[in-house]
Amino acid sequence: MKATQRFWLGIAIGVLGVVLFSSKAVMVKLAYNYGVNPISILLLRMLFAFPFYVVILFVNQKKQGKIALSRKTYLWLVFFGFVGYYLASYFDFVGLRYIKASLERIILFLYPTMVLLLNKLFLKQQITKVQALAIVLTYFGVVVSFWDELQISGTNSIIGGAFIILSALTYASYLVGSGWLIPKFGVVRFTAYAMLISCVCVFIHYSFITTTNLLDLPWQVYILGALIAIFATVIPSFLVSTSIQMISSSNFAIVAGVGPISTIILASLFLGERLTFLQFIGAIIVSVGILIVSVSTKKKVKT
Repeated sequence: MKATQRFWLGIAIGVLGVVLFSSKAVMVKLAYNYGVNPISILLLRMLFAFPFYVVILFVNQKKQGKIALSRKTYLWLVFFGFVGYYLASYFDFVGLRYIKASLERIILFLYPTMVLLLNKLFLKQQITKVQALAIVLTYFGVVVSFWDELQISGTNSIIGGAFIILSALTYASYLVGSGWLIPKFGVVRFTAYAMLISCVCVFIHYSFITTTNLLDLPWQVYILGALIAIFATVIPSFLVSTSIQMISSSNFAIVAGVGPISTIILASLFLGERLTFLQFIGAIIVSVGILIVSVSTKKKVKT
């Protein structure tokens, strides 16, 4: 395959991965139409995804063998699996009960800026003027979108927005803190371990706080749970990894900018959601800001 063909194929694979990831919020909102609570749909997502990651981990360990690491390292792995894939997912699912899927994606896209701010706060990494400008631009876009929604939905938008911000913050914390762990385990093994840990956390959470019988849910909820696990979790995670390998992470950062826009389109098609003019402008501003953050961060790493 020629380099140009490989590049455009990588772009196509990346776009597909981003769109599939974006479909998660839409499918969660559809599940809420059947009266299911956040922890139940999150549990179904984890139950259906669990065997895939067990197989992935088994194959990886068979190829690369066992890794001798300290107990402290594994404890940190448990902590970041708890924060990054359990807490972040739970906050996201709860927030989606209160706000539109398209607005959720706009707010959630704040996490790259939070990574920069956390790196500055805890790791003393400098933020360039371009990055600072992009951060201001991104938050301005969110304020524009959120303020308009506040006039429409009232306190529900405040509650939902707060949970989505917590989701973005916990995921950003996971990205910052787990960076030193990933080289020890490898990307595939670390991701599989983290996902399995989050599955266990969700199982424990469900057993303690809900009286819902998992076998008494509407059949549509099981279908949506399986779709979220397979088509909005497992498959896009591999598509994104493949795309990054083919076109580089800096180019993929540009592709990832279609995330909020694709969610807006999917939410319009399947949920009948409509963004106001100001919210759409805010979404574009956020996408541009995140694009600048991503590209400038990659350039900073290379220099």
